[in-house]
Amino acid sequence: MAINNPYEKYQNNTVTTSTPGELTLMLYNGCLKFIQQGKKALEEGNIEAKNVAIQKAQAIVTELMLTLDTSYPVSENMLVLYEFVNSRLIDGNIKNDPALFDEAAGIITEFRDTWKQVIQLNRTKQYANVSEI
Repeated sequence: MAINNPYEKYQNNTVTTSTPGELTLMLYNGCLKFIQQGKKALEEGNIEAKNVAIQKAQAIVTELMLTLDTSYPVSENMLVLYEFVNSRLIDGNIKNDPALFDEAAGIITEFRDTWKQVIQLNRTKQYANVSEI
């Protein structure tokens, strides 16, 4: 199936050429985007759109949980936080409570910002090693 939309082509190329770290960052950003869409839909009284957006955010959190490398001790703590985020999204969706969405978004934002720093540190190390050659 050919992709005719240039934006879709760009997105597809971005995903297929990204590192695993960059893909994780994209997941965090996507999750935040869907939480914001859900909040906006709730404010507008569009319960169906809120539900769809929050379910997409939940799917991303589930993907983050499934792809977590459990060989590291910190993974257990991350898993607990992902489960908490997921529960906030579920409760917020059921109760139509934007404060619960904000709570989930706050945790995902912390993960995203930390992950950005990790990627930047790795790039700095990588380029430092290349310049030594």
